[in-house]
Amino acid sequence: MKVLVTVKEVGEADDDFTIEGTEIASSDLEYDLNEWDDYAIEAAVRLGEEGVADEVVSVTIGPSRAEETIRMALAKGVDRAVRVWDDALDDQFSDVEAKVDVLEAVVAEEDPDLVLSGVQAADSGFGATGVALAERIGFEHAAVVNDLELDVDAGVANVHRELEGGVEELTEVDLPAVLTVQTGLNEPRYASLRGIRQAQRKEIAGTELADLGLDAADVESSLSIESMYEPESESDAEMIEGDAGEAATRLAEVLRETGVDA
Repeated sequence: MKVLVTVKEVGEADDDFTIEGTEIASSDLEYDLNEWDDYAIEAAVRLGEEGVADEVVSVTIGPSRAEETIRMALAKGVDRAVRVWDDALDDQFSDVEAKVDVLEAVVAEEDPDLVLSGVQAADSGFGATGVALAERIGFEHAAVVNDLELDVDAGVANVHRELEGGVEELTEVDLPAVLTVQTGLNEPRYASLRGIRQAQRKEIAGTELADLGLDAADVESSLSIESMYEPESESDAEMIEGDAGEAATRLAEVLRETGVDA
């Protein structure tokens, strides 16, 4: 069986950052592999090591900068990678629908038996890409998976799902399927020095929209970012100095001033 893992590079802003137009300045961002996707990679690689998966392929949508991130997936044991980018995606990248348009075409090209994805993205907080992809391609799906066992002969995935209120659900999902992975499913490995060296020789297929039979109109987004700004603080914090007695006295004064003791 073939396992396809979706991977996203996410940017984390410094404590002090500058907003340029509708984006945080790239110089103020540090890029890394999305935390949830790391668990999906580990699950896929383990399936390969156990002989369940014949091939593990990762796919990301991102500019050339993202190759460093996807090489980390290769260093951890992914067999090969696909990186999709096109100038037409530049303004659509934050839109789930546009990403699903691309991933749908990649699935049609790769024909996987199982798609693994992180349950959400650390930068945007979206948690819709995996389930939206499943709906689009007609695969069964399960979200927020924190335990997974595959029965290939029966053609099912036995999954535990984390629900609200600490409730856990055990269910069977028919293959082919899309599973979105929660942190805690496993313990992601560190990339070894040997793995990093081997990753430099593994294939990353640079793919444009035309290679997938798509054009700019196919990924046109209905979502646009109109503005970005830092919210203003509504109140100022006061740091209370002094010893315990002085701090307690000042705290009592502040509470009276704000009417808390009323």
